[in-house]
Amino acid sequence: MSLERAQFKVGGMACSFCTETIKKGLGRMDGVAEVHVSLAHEEALVTYDPQRVHATTLADTLRSLGYRVRDPAKVRTFEEEEAELQHERDRLTIAGAAAWMAFLAMLLMWVGRHHPWVHWFMAALGVLAVFGPGLYIRKMAWASTRRRILNQHVLMEVAAFGGLLGGAIGLVNPAFPSPEFFGVAVFVTAYHILGGYTSLLVRTRASQAVKKLLALQPPTARVVRDGTERELPIEEVRTGDLVRVRPGEQIPVDGIVAEGASAVDEHLVTGEAIPLEKLPGHEVIGGSLNQAGTLLVRVTKVGDESFLQQVARHIQEARALKPGVLLLLDRILKSFVPGVLSVGVAAFLFWTFGAWLLWGAPDWDRAGFAALAVLVMGYPCALGMASPLAMIRGGGEAARQGILMRSAASFQAFKDVSVVVLDKTGTITHGKPRVTEVVPLDGWTPDALLQHAASAEQASEHPLARAIVLRAEEMGMTLDSAEAFEAIPGQGIRARVGGYHTLVGTLRFLAGAGIDVPQAETEAAEREGRGQTLVGVAVDGRLAGLLALADTVKEDATEAIARLRAAGIEPIMITGDNPRTARAVAEQVGIREVLAQVLPQEKAERVRALQSQGKRVAMVGDGINDAPALM
Repeated sequence: MSLERAQFKVGGMACSFCTETIKKGLGRMDGVAEVHVSLAHEEALVTYDPQRVHATTLADTLRSLGYRVRDPAKVRTFEEEEAELQHERDRLTIAGAAAWMAFLAMLLMWVGRHHPWVHWFMAALGVLAVFGPGLYIRKMAWASTRRRILNQHVLMEVAAFGGLLGGAIGLVNPAFPSPEFFGVAVFVTAYHILGGYTSLLVRTRASQAVKKLLALQPPTARVVRDGTERELPIEEVRTGDLVRVRPGEQIPVDGIVAEGASAVDEHLVTGEAIPLEKLPGHEVIGGSLNQAGTLLVRVTKVGDESFLQQVARHIQEARALKPGVLLLLDRILKSFVPGVLSVGVAAFLFWTFGAWLLWGAPDWDRAGFAALAVLVMGYPCALGMASPLAMIRGGGEAARQGILMRSAASFQAFKDVSVVVLDKTGTITHGKPRVTEVVPLDGWTPDALLQHAASAEQASEHPLARAIVLRAEEMGMTLDSAEAFEAIPGQGIRARVGGYHTLVGTLRFLAGAGIDVPQAETEAAEREGRGQTLVGVAVDGRLAGLLALADTVKEDATEAIARLRAAGIEPIMITGDNPRTARAVAEQVGIREVLAQVLPQEKAERVRALQSQGKRVAMVGDGINDAPALM
């Protein structure tokens, strides 16, 4: 027997009851060997015998259960997800309005303002809620019942129709509180729709993390083939192609620079705060920003093998994890529906058959009231929502303290943490370069050197140039106009300031222009050892001084590290930066162990390696480059 696998993208799942419904519905089909369902990914993976059942039959079964089946090869767009969310929001608005009106009507009754038409008003609200926004729930409940599957939709419909039945009886029998029963039908329906909307909202917002990451990759690339440049969809780019990337564009592919020179901002991808110089032979990562020069990049990875796709895959895999308390809750809820129905039947039998045995006559009114009350009150709103809502509340409190938990499981695990892995850029540091020191030479003063360099850099878009200009503005300096400005990608700028020919850039750039720089090389080596980036300034052919820039440490970072260590938690710093810069920052804040030059997909592996040593590890980060490890 040769088995095949079919993957379905399934829409309309709200909770673990839905995954169990799909497992049972497909698992009972002849020829189906195994069914795996992921609520987080909205996917069903079915192993089946193609000789006994066809994949289209499996899809039809999913649809008959009330779920939507999408093309697995198609990634839903942001607009599609928002449209589905808006549709669910419209249902919730109608159901919520009905619930609010029902509450007001019942409130007036309780304070003694009873109106003879309130019974019929509540009946209208009950019918509106159950057969209006709640109609799709009835269809799903009926589809499940036909396949002998008991799930939350079935229990909700039993509770809602129990409320309608009890209310209808109450219209002719005063022993039944008619408005209350109709009210329960409204409230149960509204609450069920609220639960579905909340689940969809959480999954939609969570998936945006992946979509925002993939949005870093441009949809097209300028491919050079046989000397001709053509703009092609990114899906048509192949390994070995040459791709041209102009200044200000995002690099669409992973590859190696074949021609050109530029500074590339990899902050969103690797966490490196300061743009890196890219020359022929250097690797570039898709999604990073080309800032200055034009690059010709030879493609090395495409499709699922690309850096961004690998990071997205890591995020999606981690999203499938569920907190232990919710796994326990799932197991409880699987037995809850049969249990509620059994208790309802038992209550009915007690007041009929039991009352006949004990008192000689069945009490039909009490029997009906007791059975309906059990079915109505048995809807697991508290059981199904208490734990998630508690975690949401805890997450809100943490957010107010500036802490965002990636999942509810974090709350359970955090009390046992023994190691905290901290990303450097944006977590320990501010995440952007700042001028930390001005080193004047050849008779220049610090203020004059900074003012002259900032004047020359005014027209530059380079992050280091912006940092120099910002520092001068913070000090209240008035900048002179720059003439004959020219930016040399990956090296620096030329300009004429106040009649002086000025160069600002790397020491190698200055040396190439004939500037004598040996006197500055010792200073440069010392400061680079402290994690600083050196920019040289030359005026009229002579070295005027150096500007040291660095991604500065946050003011409270040292104290936070000390408090972690005092609590018995060992801090470890992880970064994509070079070891020298990483070690310099670690020494400033008191971190002993450093993991440097670690790419985003490798961060998760480093965290798992620490966990394999028996350590309970928490990862703290602030951006896309930390996403796999945070997941």
